Amino acid sequence: MAKSDVKVLGFSPSPFVMRARIALKIKSVEYEFLEENLGSKSELLLKSNPVHKKIPVLIHNDKPVCESLIIVEYVDEAWSSSGPSILPSDPYDRAVARFWAAYVDEKWFSALRDIGSANGAEAKKAAIEQLIEVLVLLEDAFVKCSKGKPFFGGNQIGFLDIAFGSYLGWLRVTEKINEVKLLDEVKTPGLLKWAERFCADAAVKDVMPETDKLAKLRASAPPSS
Repeated sequence: MAKSDVKVLGFSPSPFVMRARIALKIKSVEYEFLEENLGSKSELLLKSNPVHKKIPVLIHNDKPVCESLIIVEYVDEAWSSSGPSILPSDPYDRAVARFWAAYVDEKWFSALRDIGSANGAEAKKAAIEQLIEVLVLLEDAFVKCSKGKPFFGGNQIGFLDIAFGSYLGWLRVTEKINEVKLLDEVKTPGLLKWAERFCADAAVKDVMPETDKLAKLRASAPPSS
């Protein structure tokens, strides 16, 4: 399929945009990436996502698909015969992956933002402790979902890996700025090793933003989906 048939409207540092790009890479789909200026959104973005006016937007054969996790599912279905499946084949495993992906966006993302907006040392300490509590739950989810394999999705990156892994760049920035380790050998040993594998994967490494570059954007919260 020609690049002109598939476009992604996005902003490179956005974890939500990364989700779409990783999914397309897993499926070996060529696409045109159109970098958006979030201070002056393009007419194409406003036309393609008139409800929320947000990135990312996947345009496939002139039809827009919005919201990052919906895009990932669309890519998995639209190119079902290309590359490995992103969503689990088992209905229960698929439901579990969707549950934790929603948890990541509702709880993990919220807790991550709270650290950046916390005022004072005590508030920041409390926010960090809250985030670590969320990570401990995700550690348990990783053990159960991976079943001893390298990723949440098994032997390869899957739906939940993409949902959570897209935030790792911002996690590293948070660790650097606050001089704290959020993933460690004691509380989250599985996630610590998983994060290394995820970031080194061929579908991820070229789109994962550099920590130093993200740090320069830290004055504002991670871009919303």
